[in-house]
Amino acid sequence: MIFRSLIPLRFGRIALVTAALLWPAVVDFGARNDWTVLENCRFIANPANDGDSFHVSVGSKEYIFRLYLVDAPETDARIPARLIEQAKYFQITVPQAIEVGEAAKEFTREKLREPFTVFTRMSDAMGDSRIERRAAFVQTKEGDLGEQLVRNGLARVFGFKAAPPGLENSRVELEKLQQLEDEARQERIGGWGVNAGRVNVRAQKPPAFSVFVAGGKARPRATPPADTFPRISATPAPIASTATIIPAETKKSRGKEKTPLGKIDINTATEKELTTVPGIGHVMAARIIAARPFRSADDLKRVSGIGDKKYAQIRLYFQ
Repeated sequence: MIFRSLIPLRFGRIALVTAALLWPAVVDFGARNDWTVLENCRFIANPANDGDSFHVSVGSKEYIFRLYLVDAPETDARIPARLIEQAKYFQITVPQAIEVGEAAKEFTREKLREPFTVFTRMSDAMGDSRIERRAAFVQTKEGDLGEQLVRNGLARVFGFKAAPPGLENSRVELEKLQQLEDEARQERIGGWGVNAGRVNVRAQKPPAFSVFVAGGKARPRATPPADTFPRISATPAPIASTATIIPAETKKSRGKEKTPLGKIDINTATEKELTTVPGIGHVMAARIIAARPFRSADDLKRVSGIGDKKYAQIRLYFQ
């Protein structure tokens, strides 16, 4: 099998832990209550760029932004566990997943050739670069970049989760992304059309991609109205004049789905089941899975990141 040839068994556990540390957890970034709107952004060519993560300049400031809600395949095998998961999602081989990742990288580079707008709360999107990576929505002249990637089969619906500007929660946007993914799958394009030689085939009838309007409602338009984003000048403006703070809309808090105490089997629980336990996110769930098998849930203490306080918090949920 090609998976085994690329990932020696003796490195499998290390790779999985590495992936857990770097993999984007599916969490709702609501800690910051304001959106920062960066206009007149410009793409910076960098070898580390890929389809959903890239370097950006705004005036004299440089950022790395990682798209909310979507995940494009990797362009190399540095984190094999993540690449395998992406390949399985698209039902293709690892080399094919890398091919899709390269296509997504080129797609994003092309879409960001002209100045664009970034909506961000400056939430940490994790990463190992010298510049801290921030989660963001990116608006091109055609609309939301994440939606464009998914509609063309170059990204899956996954990743950092947040309600887009102007919406109360992420549900509406996630439903739209899922619809776009289904359409790409039906047309067999991008990752869904690798075996048919259709990686670089574009959507037959591109929809009107969302244009997020901070402080208002998301508008499903192909071209932003003149009053949504200012006309971009030839010379980038200083960041102080291009960053706008927009108060977020009031959200209704929703309690996490409760997990019955003492019902979860530490050795067979899925990642989804583990993350229903208060205090366990996707990164911690991946670490628990990587540390199996356990003699009993009492061994949770040997998992990296689980100290006495965390152990006391989660132990009652396991058999």
